[in-house]
Amino acid sequence: MTLVSIITPSFNQSAYLEQTMKSVLEQDYRDVEYIVVDGGSTDGSVDIIQKYSSRLAFWTSERDRGQADAINKGFAHARGEIVAWLNSDDYYLPGAISSAVKIFVQNPDAVLIYGDMLAVDENGETTNTLKYQQLTLEDLLCFQIIGQPAVFMRRAALEKTGGLDTSFHFLLDHQLWIKFAAQGSIIHINQTWSAARYHAQAKNRLKAAEFGREAFLILKSVERDNNLAPILARVARRATASAHRVDARYLLDSGQSWPALKAWTHALFIHPPTALTRMNLFVSALLNLAGLGALRNAILRGRQSRYSS
Repeated sequence: MTLVSIITPSFNQSAYLEQTMKSVLEQDYRDVEYIVVDGGSTDGSVDIIQKYSSRLAFWTSERDRGQADAINKGFAHARGEIVAWLNSDDYYLPGAISSAVKIFVQNPDAVLIYGDMLAVDENGETTNTLKYQQLTLEDLLCFQIIGQPAVFMRRAALEKTGGLDTSFHFLLDHQLWIKFAAQGSIIHINQTWSAARYHAQAKNRLKAAEFGREAFLILKSVERDNNLAPILARVARRATASAHRVDARYLLDSGQSWPALKAWTHALFIHPPTALTRMNLFVSALLNLAGLGALRNAILRGRQSRYSS
């Protein structure tokens, strides 16, 4: 069988960590080595890890330099031909790993595969189903996002990337996907493999405004890459507008409606189709600024209720 290595970086997520670990350990695919890298948690997480320590290939609890550093530590211990990481507040759905292995066997040229995923709240209630498309390298340069918990990678290709850039803390996964797509085939599978948890302490809410800053840093890093720069040049306006759109989305999430509106407007002037595909950002920002944020929230709750009913 093909060995699969799963890494979970963890720091003070005891409320969710056990569900994450059980979702890996209870998969129907048996040839899995599970690695947990904890950043020195003080909330009882270590007790949870120790509870399952006999079933782990490796675990540690020590201070690190952030999520990317923790995941890279896990990569260093991984022996599997296929590698993935699962954050300590997310979880796999049953059969995810065996399905991923099957796809890799059927597609020997694929360096990365990704499925769809659920969005869930603090209580594990589904609020959305995130369906993705088959993306190209150009799409990734234009910040078409892949849900990280539904991604599996070939370790041989991962080693060529050098792992995660530890200077990134928010779009670290997206930068890595670009490096994979520059190497070979990435494949989307129309299957739901995982659940990503959105909660008040998640960094996509707690530090949402930082995501846009890193989008622009990614573009700068690509411009310095001799292989990627010519590809970026072909979609430069779309990519720059997309970075502003990413900025608008996360600024809106962090409650900064006026900066979000300005970021969306920048996208509109640079590449109108890119901005207009996310008119909801414009409308939401206007509703908030007009004091009608409660109406927006009611619409969102109505949409969420369709998934919980």
